[in-house]
Parts: sequence; structure tokens; C-alpha cells
Amino acid sequence: QVQLVESGGGLVQPGGSLRLSCAASGSIFNINFMGWYHQAPGKERELVAVITTGGSTNYADSVKGRFTISRDNARNTVYLQMSNLKPEDTAVYYCHAEGRSDARFGYNTFDAWGQGTLVTVSS
Repeated sequence: QVQLVESGGGLVQPGGSLRLSCAASGSIFNINFMGWYHQAPGKERELVAVITTGGSTNYADSVKGRFTISRDNARNTVYLQMSNLKPEDTAVYYCHAEGRSDARFGYNTFDAWGQGTLVTVSS
């Protein structure tokens, strides 16, 4: 079993910044991908950014140049630094991780989601 716990959401004014964190714990052997998705009211969940173990990143066009994803492999933690936030960034942000569980779970692959953290950008 793998659990993801997010933190750092909240209310921020347009142009402001927030930093989200997500820590993975449980029966982890390795984590190949960690990323962030968001879901605005009435819309589908969309990819925001993803990062590999080696540090390769990919971003949605809407956040390029404003958001930065990073990870601490030793702590199984991923971060999302969000700057120059816009009202359209308002959404619930979900952490996601893919990897392999440890020997207790037969090194099976896992695909885990956090519970979500709300980011509201409003004046």
C-alpha cells in the first residue's frame, strides 16, 4: 500500500505564489513518475506537470514558465512551485505517483493518488 499526502494549498491573489508538497509513504520499492494534476469545477482532471526519477520534466502548456516541479527522491516527495498564479489556475490539485511496491507486495506496480488540495486564486 502506498499513500500520498499533499499540503500547501490555499487562497492566493492573482500574481501570487504557492508551493505544494506531496509525500509518498508505505510499501515503496521505487517511484518512477511523480506528478501533479488539477481539476477545476465542472472539468476533467488534467496533467499539470510530471517528473521522472532522473529529473526529466513535462508541463502543460498553460503553466510553462510559471510552475516548476521538483522532487526529493530520498524523501519520496514532489513539489510544485506555482508563481504568477491566475484565476484560471483555481482547482483541486492532486498528487500522483507510479512505481513498484516492495517485496511485501511482490514488487508489483502501483498507481497512487493523493486526496487533493484546493488552490483558489482570487482577489
